[in-house]
Amino acid sequence: MKFVDEAKIYIKAGHGGRGCVSFRREKYVPRGGPDGGDGGKGGDVIFRATEKHRTLLDFKYRQHHVAKNGGHGSGNNRTGKSAADLEIPVPVGTIIKDASTLELLADLSQVGQAYLAASGGIGGKGNAHFATATHQTPKFAQEGMEGEERWILLELKLLADVGIVGFPNAGKSTFIARVSAARPKIADYPFTTLTPHLGVVQHSRDVSFVIADIPGLITGAHTGMGMGIKFLKHIERTSVLLHIIDISAEEQNDAWKNYNIINNELSCYDAALMEKPQIVTLNKIDLPFVREQAKKEVARFKKKGIILYPFSAATGEGVDKIINKLASMIGKKKK
Repeated sequence: MKFVDEAKIYIKAGHGGRGCVSFRREKYVPRGGPDGGDGGKGGDVIFRATEKHRTLLDFKYRQHHVAKNGGHGSGNNRTGKSAADLEIPVPVGTIIKDASTLELLADLSQVGQAYLAASGGIGGKGNAHFATATHQTPKFAQEGMEGEERWILLELKLLADVGIVGFPNAGKSTFIARVSAARPKIADYPFTTLTPHLGVVQHSRDVSFVIADIPGLITGAHTGMGMGIKFLKHIERTSVLLHIIDISAEEQNDAWKNYNIINNELSCYDAALMEKPQIVTLNKIDLPFVREQAKKEVARFKKKGIILYPFSAATGEGVDKIINKLASMIGKKKK
C-alpha cells in the first residue's frame, strides 16, 4: 500500500432546507391561517480518528467531500428532514489545517477523537412563524442558510514511542525487522526505506512500545539533499530517539562525526528534537573491522558523556540491551 502523509481536500457542509409558504385548507375552516413548516438542517462535515486507516491515500483519489442538504419544509407545519452528518475517517495522528491560512484547526491524536470542520446551514423558517395580528397571511418564508465550505490540509504524523534516526544503510530497517513484526525493505544499498514504517516491540508480557523507522538522513538533508527532512515530522511525537551509527563504510568511518551530522540535521528541522533523550548505538559489530573499532568508539563517546551501545542488527548481538534500555526510558516517560 502506498504511504501518503499529506493531502489537500475541499469540504462543504449541507445547506439548510427552505421554509414553506402554505395555508390551512380544511373543510370547515374557510380562511385557515399559515401553516408552512421549517426547513431541515444541512449535514455537518466531521473528521474522526480511526485505527482502520494508516495513510491519507484515499484523499489523493477523492478530494471533494460534500454533505447533503436539509429537506424543505412543507404544509401542516411539517419540518423538513435534517441531513445526516458527513463523517470522514482519518488515521490517528492526523493534523488538520486551514489551507488558506495554515491555521492549526485540530490534532486528532486519539482513537475516536472528532473535529467539526464545517457546520451545516440552519433551515429557513416557514411562513407560520411570521403571522401577526396585523399580518395574518404572510406569503413569504426564509431560505435555508448555506453550509460552510473550505479547503483543508491534512497532515499525518505517526504515533510512536521511539523514532530511529541515522544515515541511509545504517541498519535501521534491519533493526526494526528483528525486534518487531514489521517487514520493511532491506538491501545493501542506501535509501531502501522510502517511507516510514511502524513496528510494535513486545518487551515483556505487560510492556510493549512502538518504533518508527524513517528514511535515512545525509549531510545537507535540511536543504533537500537525499530524501530531505520531510519525514522527520513522524518522530516529533516520539519520547525517545534511537540513533543508529554505522562506520562500516570507508567514507563514513568516523562515529563521532556521523553522530554530529545527524544531530545537526535534526536541529535544523526542529530544535525541539534535540531535547528528546537519545540512545546512541553502533551497528554492525558482526564485521571484524567494526568490532575492533567499537571499543575505541565506546571510550571516545564516554569522554563526551555519552553511552554508546555496540550491537549487530544482523545477528542480534547486543540488541536485548538496547531494547531493555528503551523499555526503561519509555516506562519512566509514561508514568
